[in-house]
Amino acid sequence: MRKDAAVADDRPQGIRHRSEKPRSNSSLPDEDLMRALYREHAGPLLAYVLRLVAGDRQRAEDVVQETLIRAWKNAGQLNRAAGSVRPWLVTVARRIVIDGHRSRQARPQEVDPSPLEVIPAEDEIDKALWLMTLSDALDDLTPAHREVLVETYFKGRTVSEAAETLGIPSGTVRSRVFYALRSMKLALEERGVTA
Repeated sequence: MRKDAAVADDRPQGIRHRSEKPRSNSSLPDEDLMRALYREHAGPLLAYVLRLVAGDRQRAEDVVQETLIRAWKNAGQLNRAAGSVRPWLVTVARRIVIDGHRSRQARPQEVDPSPLEVIPAEDEIDKALWLMTLSDALDDLTPAHREVLVETYFKGRTVSEAAETLGIPSGTVRSRVFYALRSMKLALEERGVTA
């Protein structure tokens, strides 16, 4: 009996040395290896890794997957007979978790998004753009319409107060406000602002 044949008998079905040729059955030996590793070790390995990552299941599943891929890539180094497969997997998984922890510590800490929720939806840039658009639209109005809107809407005066300040009757203020708002609406629509 060849020396390689004795070693192959100690390995689970599908685990072979790199120098061995693949068997000629329907599924590839690499697939058999992955299935055997997953079936025998994924559950206990996941339970172990979950403790290492404080219960983060997604992260634990990623670590187990990476561990099994590394086992598949290093199948020639695994010796199932000596019972070294699971300890090897556990060591690799632990190292993957440690490496992940180190890489997260090397990155800048993420900012807590909760203070951002306190900021009002309307920000300074939108407000500045709105004021620029509004000022530009006001420039399109006649001076009489512009001054009546400034007095009533921007300075917050009543119709009577605006009439007194402008030196015109209250009825004229109301009429000018009506036509000024209509003109303002058209000027804003021309600039892409809709109600």
